[in-house]
Amino acid sequence: MHSLTRRTFTKSAVVASASFALKGFSQTVSSQRQVGIAPIGLGSIAEVFMRALSKSRNAKLTGLVTGHPVEKGKKFAAMYGVADSSIYTYETFDNIRNNHDIDAVYVALPNSMHCEYTIRAAEAGKHVFCEKPMAISSNECKRMIDACRHAGVKLMIGYRLHHEPVFLKLHELVRSGALGEILQFQAGFYGMKNKQEWRLNRALAGGGSMFDLGVYALNTIRWFAGEEPVDFRTLVATRDKTGKFDSVEETVNCLLRFPSGILAECGSSYGQSGTNYFQINGTTGHVRVEPAFSYGDSILKYEGKTESGDLAGSGAVYDPDQFVTEVTHFANSILQNTEPATPGEEGMKDLLSIEEIYKAAGSLQA
Repeated sequence: MHSLTRRTFTKSAVVASASFALKGFSQTVSSQRQVGIAPIGLGSIAEVFMRALSKSRNAKLTGLVTGHPVEKGKKFAAMYGVADSSIYTYETFDNIRNNHDIDAVYVALPNSMHCEYTIRAAEAGKHVFCEKPMAISSNECKRMIDACRHAGVKLMIGYRLHHEPVFLKLHELVRSGALGEILQFQAGFYGMKNKQEWRLNRALAGGGSMFDLGVYALNTIRWFAGEEPVDFRTLVATRDKTGKFDSVEETVNCLLRFPSGILAECGSSYGQSGTNYFQINGTTGHVRVEPAFSYGDSILKYEGKTESGDLAGSGAVYDPDQFVTEVTHFANSILQNTEPATPGEEGMKDLLSIEEIYKAAGSLQA
């Protein structure tokens, strides 16, 4: 890689961001039509997704699936110009097979429902964009992959950082060898107080902070390592004694070892007042991103050092811009019949690791 300085790296990151965006837009301009997408579940993340769809040039909102067709369904239908006939409930969901304006669905349900509705959507002939974590077990992930493959539809998992320009630039930096051989990753997502009760129910969520927040850290580590962990050490703690963490863990810290010898520390917590970060340590350089995994009005900030000198910069992450890039990629994969960057297999690999992390803990409670 060419010599990097604080100024040149920041400039190249901006250029990379612009070229990435332009590439996506040039692809959408050439598209003959927009991909029609219906979110399943109209909670807070689906609201962000719908705002992103309204900004997309190759996708649009064409249906809604909700347990509250009057209160939520009609509200969002009026807001985004969706026909009342394209509002479905969970009971009438399978009828979307007859709606040719809906090409795909966005699964934004509690984790335990991802598998069922991905399979039902595939059987209805619809492509699937499923939020992370993909499911609550690797076995469910396999069923989802098999169903979509059998139906000939796309399956993409919502790892938005794989489409975020700052992370793409840092991934390129690591691959270039500018940090030398990678020795260690450190990542954690702490301090987001739980707001949705279903996330504290293991039957619905699959687990606690690891499934909700730790999956960001785990997936980013796996992505940057380019290999799968083979050894796991885990500690779990629940300091809150009110009983709300009776079925899921509050805090998890784990140590991973990869075949190459890379070590990684990965943590998450619902209870801590903290931050979220991603640290890369190499033999000739290091980089830290903080905050790293949040979205909304957060500003991604990175700083570090390579053999060539210091580097630093930032990237504005405004809700829902990360999601616009993500949904644009998903729609392009449908329009151009290409494999999404984060297919179902990527989601299943996270679940395989999470299962090993919990196994190493011996118990979800401490």
